[in-house]
Amino acid sequence: MRDVAIVAFAQTAHRRRTDELSEVDLLMPVLHEVLGATGLKANEIGFTCSGSADYLAGRAFSFTMALDGVGAHPPISESHVEMDGAWALYEAWVKIMTGEADTALVYSYGKSSPGEVRDVLTRQLDPYYLAPLWPDSVALAALQAQALIDAGDTDEAALAGIAARSRTDATANPHAQLTGDIPAGEYLVRPLRTGDCPPIGDGAAAVILAAGDTARALCARPAWIRGIDHRIEAHSLGVRDLTDSPSTRLAAQHAGAFERPVDTAELHAPFTSQEVVLRKALGLGEDTRINPSGGALAANPIMAAGLIRLGEAAARIHRGESDRALAHATSGPCLQQNLVAVLEGESAHA
Repeated sequence: MRDVAIVAFAQTAHRRRTDELSEVDLLMPVLHEVLGATGLKANEIGFTCSGSADYLAGRAFSFTMALDGVGAHPPISESHVEMDGAWALYEAWVKIMTGEADTALVYSYGKSSPGEVRDVLTRQLDPYYLAPLWPDSVALAALQAQALIDAGDTDEAALAGIAARSRTDATANPHAQLTGDIPAGEYLVRPLRTGDCPPIGDGAAAVILAAGDTARALCARPAWIRGIDHRIEAHSLGVRDLTDSPSTRLAAQHAGAFERPVDTAELHAPFTSQEVVLRKALGLGEDTRINPSGGALAANPIMAAGLIRLGEAAARIHRGESDRALAHATSGPCLQQNLVAVLEGESAHA
């Protein structure tokens, strides 16, 4: 087993539209920033892994174009996952743990503005029974929210409170898309109002991982990955209890999240109702700071928002604002796939 840490993190200022930018244009400043933070050059990175979705770009193998921003010649060790960048980070972590690399660059990006995201995300659904019905992502999240309300786990006022807290916290985040006093708005799909839902926007993020003494040389206070795991729910929504997330709980257990309390949790909860589910599954109390960055309710670049949760948690450790943090990423409808990582600072490790 090797000690592996996140040693640098960078992200774009997330915007509603970036029509003037290609994916490469979006990525380049982030890649320069994250490499500059460590002093590494691209040819000194042992492994590169990216996360994105061809469905957003509307063309096959679109991720190969993004490699222009990295520089793929001379040849590099590179991989890609058709998932949120959090899963690309998991692949890079495995690569380092096996000893095949000492450093890794992980990046992800998403331009949601060109198309109808609610329609695009229906392609994640079961292709035989659900996808032909075209239930969009907001409608499915509303089913989950109503199930929580019916179970007595929350109500509309509590959901509005989550939205208000998240976007108030986001005022301190220069990268956030929505900040401050955002009105609850009209119902999109009852019981979810516009304020309960994430903004549509474009953005990118990148992190650098390093092992052992290499991490200590690159970062004054590395964010050590003490555990990381990901699990998946049944594909059919009809056989799931939408008020709970067993896969999140199991991933957290295997990541060591329940061994002792965390002081910070960056939860990938695009809808207010999903934070309710995640807090319950993870056993988070009032003494844990939830989404100090504002979370996905403040900026939700699809395919990058999960990696950003890991990056934001790591950045708080880098700055000395956290000693033990939990980061969560999700993919699919109603928290279908979930990844949990536990990060610690050097003092907590000692």
